[in-house]
Amino acid sequence: MARAGEVTVQIQRLPHGPEQLPAYQTDGSVGMDLCLAGEDVALDPGQRALLPTGICVAIPEGFEGQVRARSGFALKTGLVIGNAPGTIDQDYRGEVKVVAINVGRERVVVSRGQRIAQLVICPVAISRWEEVAELSQTGRGSGGFGSTGSR
Repeated sequence: MARAGEVTVQIQRLPHGPEQLPAYQTDGSVGMDLCLAGEDVALDPGQRALLPTGICVAIPEGFEGQVRARSGFALKTGLVIGNAPGTIDQDYRGEVKVVAINVGRERVVVSRGQRIAQLVICPVAISRWEEVAELSQTGRGSGGFGSTGSR
């Protein structure tokens, strides 16, 4: 079934890669699950690791890949994505890896084939700077952290 905004992304499975390619788990999913490739990985509390997925992708021009946490995985294991969302630029051709940090209180073992994150393909706008002497005024102005909830 074609979806609005559908785009084709080239993918290469590496020798240590997954048995199945990343896939949407339901018709309404926006992220494709990424699985651990290679050897099992153990993370002690506070430890971080770069988890291999065994795939390389060619993101089309005008798009980026976002590596995001799987909420159920994070809740059950205490592993979070360290740079969430991690960005895969359209000119990157190396292996997709996931920065995982164990913020829990127990050692976590991630097994080969376990779903560890999700990949979302998103359109991006390339910005250019226009330097000005002054910015336009808004109701919020320069109000920062927590300022919108203090009224």
